[in-house]
Amino acid sequence: MNTTTAYTTTTDQTTPQLSRPTEGRMLAGVAAGIARYLDVDVTAVRIILVVLAIVGGAGVPIYLAAWLLIPDEGSGQSIAGGFLQSRSA
Repeated sequence: MNTTTAYTTTTDQTTPQLSRPTEGRMLAGVAAGIARYLDVDVTAVRIILVVLAIVGGAGVPIYLAAWLLIPDEGSGQSIAGGFLQSRSA
């Protein structure tokens, strides 16, 4: 008996890209981008960042680093990446 089994895989789910959206921003779109990437409510991310800023002050440097390292939606390069590229040219 000769049987052949064919397996097909579908990739209906696409991996979200971490980027700062152009719509739904409050400041630079960091919280909205992280919320969309993690599939959580943006308010929860904003509250976590505010709590981190108040308790210990870590929220501000984390937000600034994310703003520099996470690219804008539709852009393939972050602010820091563009700066480094312009400095090396």
